[in-house]
Amino acid sequence: MATIADTRRELADRLREGGSESAALEARVLIEGVVGERDPDPFGELDADARARVEDFATRRLAGEPVFRIIGEREFWGLPFSLSAATLEPRPDSETLVEAALDRLGDRRQDAISILDLGTGTGCLLISLLSECPAATGLGIDLSPEACETARRNALVNGVTERANFQQGSWTVGLGRQFDLIVSNPPYIPTREIAALDVSVRDHDPALALDGGSDGLDPYRVFARTLPSVLAPQGTVVLEIGAGQEADVIALMTEGGFIWGGSRRDLGGHARAVIFGYPLK
Repeated sequence: MATIADTRRELADRLREGGSESAALEARVLIEGVVGERDPDPFGELDADARARVEDFATRRLAGEPVFRIIGEREFWGLPFSLSAATLEPRPDSETLVEAALDRLGDRRQDAISILDLGTGTGCLLISLLSECPAATGLGIDLSPEACETARRNALVNGVTERANFQQGSWTVGLGRQFDLIVSNPPYIPTREIAALDVSVRDHDPALALDGGSDGLDPYRVFARTLPSVLAPQGTVVLEIGAGQEADVIALMTEGGFIWGGSRRDLGGHARAVIFGYPLK
């Protein structure tokens, strides 16, 4: 039987020939997904079932399916998050929102604050924040019941299930309470641009979590109108935005009465998170 090292090299060669620019890394992640552990013994051997899974993974990757979709899990903020067809794949740039929120909270990270995550998906934003705020509780809202179920499983795996609740809903509709911190990574891709997205996004991320309307700004219009009623005094809103949307989102939210508290740039230097304070009365 072939060793893990031999199989990984062969898989990397196939992925490289298929156009992958990070073939060695992808091969390592896929092999680890097959054997179920990190850094497996390179001299270990794969049985027939494992080799069949490697072949299945290779076929799917060469067809354009993202690596982490294939293995069904991706790390975010150092925590594991299961994926489903109804959720976006958590990406490192979104960690910018967690950083911005924690900095804004400062010493309040130790208080019994309440957090609202709109469009929660895997629950990665809310669960990561709860992992850093030990007395906090949170609510994640998503239009997809399947996404809510995925988030519940992730909360359980990451040890915050007693402090996190997830429910199906449309943004803030029906919420009768206020929150100290509101975060969201909403759909912000303009409808006309979705067809031109990379196949790994267009064909594998849910359209519901991508399409932000004709100009990509529809969710922010809703937020500017509805968040004032659910944000507690001295509360903070942190929103993820797409490329080139900073000025428009700031304008929409300030027209809604919010105070812009600055923006944070992602790993590529793009404005990714915009921060707003309690709306003026």
